[in-house]
Amino acid sequence: MAESTKTNQNLVDQQKVEKKLSGRLSTNKFNKWAFFVCTLIGLVVLAVLIIHTLIEGVGHLTPDFFTNFSSSTPSMAGIKGALVGTIWLMITIIPISIILGVGTAIYLEEYAKDNAFTNFVKVSISNLAGVPSVVFGLLGLTIFVRGMGIPALGLGNSIIAAALTMSLLILPVIIVAAQEAIRAVPSSVREASYALGGNKWQTIRRVVLPAATPGILTGFILALSRALGETAPLILIGIPTILLRLPSSIFDQFQALPMQIYNWTKQPQDEFQNVASAGIIVLLVILLLMNAIAIFLRNKYSKKY
Repeated sequence: MAESTKTNQNLVDQQKVEKKLSGRLSTNKFNKWAFFVCTLIGLVVLAVLIIHTLIEGVGHLTPDFFTNFSSSTPSMAGIKGALVGTIWLMITIIPISIILGVGTAIYLEEYAKDNAFTNFVKVSISNLAGVPSVVFGLLGLTIFVRGMGIPALGLGNSIIAAALTMSLLILPVIIVAAQEAIRAVPSSVREASYALGGNKWQTIRRVVLPAATPGILTGFILALSRALGETAPLILIGIPTILLRLPSSIFDQFQALPMQIYNWTKQPQDEFQNVASAGIIVLLVILLLMNAIAIFLRNKYSKKY
């Protein structure tokens, strides 16, 4: 009798478990399809935008488009000045942002004491990553372009002023990404280096940084991609939309692809919309190449370390 009662109880418990499991499986299936639909909507919108841009802009991707300066005539408009200026800007941003960003991350993670001030700095840096780019444009206009009201300190609307402004914009992202990458390196790796006689800087330079390189590179390339696609800070610091000469140093004026595309989209002629689409295609190719390089380097270092 007792054995029969126990068997019946086991059957009841099994039915309860199966009922709960069935409900969880249904919820999981619903969530799976809901997330799939969300992803699909984003991909469809992105595909429509890319296809529309390609249809309008491919016809303008001629050799003259890459060798001509900007023009008031759509058929003669080109991106020579904007493309060269963007390359100058990118080359100037890279050393500024990578040195300041990674250096700050190393100090905060490896040298700074764990106290209230350090925690305040870390939280402030994380919050800066969400500040609108317009604010950084105003900051760059005040500090770098106008030199805080001191003409001798002002850099004008030059490449170096724009690079410093854009570096301020992306530094929070680079610092946070580098911090997470450095923090992810196991402490046992550091201890092994110390056990072999390495000092702190040798351990950081030869052990920690190589192991954290994939994460640092990923964050840096994504941040740089954002900087090259921003228009608002460039507008605020007064980057010209038409300039019929190429820069020869970082202290010269320059054009940038986002500003050039923005200027074309404002023109009343419909043909300029197609020219702007061609400029967007060029900018997308540059960004895709940068991300491809980041993926290649990340995979290379991930396999090595």
